[in-house]
Amino acid sequence: MTKKHRKSAGRADPDGTERDAYRDTLHALQVELVKLQKHFIRCDDKILVLLEGRDTAGKDGVIKRIVQHLSPRETRVVALGKPSDRDRTAWYFQRYVPHLPAAQEFVLFNRSWYNRAGVERVMGFCSDAEYEEFMETVVDFEQMLVRSGTKVLKYYLDISRHEQEKRLKDRRRDPLKQWKVSPIDAEAVKRWDDYGLARNEMFARTHNAVTPWTVVRADDKRLARLNLIKDLLSRLHYGGKSDGLLLADPEIVFRYQEAYVRNGTIAP
Repeated sequence: MTKKHRKSAGRADPDGTERDAYRDTLHALQVELVKLQKHFIRCDDKILVLLEGRDTAGKDGVIKRIVQHLSPRETRVVALGKPSDRDRTAWYFQRYVPHLPAAQEFVLFNRSWYNRAGVERVMGFCSDAEYEEFMETVVDFEQMLVRSGTKVLKYYLDISRHEQEKRLKDRRRDPLKQWKVSPIDAEAVKRWDDYGLARNEMFARTHNAVTPWTVVRADDKRLARLNLIKDLLSRLHYGGKSDGLLLADPEIVFRYQEAYVRNGTIAP
């Protein structure tokens, strides 16, 4: 994180100036999202956004801001729970397929089939054979979706170890976030390096020209939200686009490259 961004993330902002600027920019971006929705309904587009990242990376927060003013009839958030016994015996992608977008729909996956490359891999919830089968077929599966007319965007929210530990402590203390607390939280800290290795292998084997990974530096939640939305909007076509508003900070949002992995986190 640059000095500018570290300062922004830690500043108290006593007069609320930064908070007001954030709200103004977010409102303008949400207007753009409404324009996008009008377009994809009119043109029968299918949009699929996958959001991955370590625990507490901010996936819930950015999804909330994206869908806040969109029509719930054409916008869906998918956050699947623990697979059932039947799910475990089915084709791995089968439980995700019913939730894919049809024409005029915008679907966001809060964690996706990449669970197999992350938590399932690290926690031993899948076998080595199941993991290899997934890694060898996932790009083909995604490219089938693209060929069928689905626009697929993959985002990984990356945070530092210190920030994750801080957010996990805050989560345990906040009575409104108790639903987020799980036994996996403690493992997220203890297995930080294992998760990093799993993430790196996931990137190396599933990043490609058709469905590339986009990394979002998420230690500053507000900057992450704004820049992810800017990048998303800039990559989709719709009428009346305010191009000048959609210039994401390349230090916050960038396409993955193998050389970017340094010291457990990712940087351009």
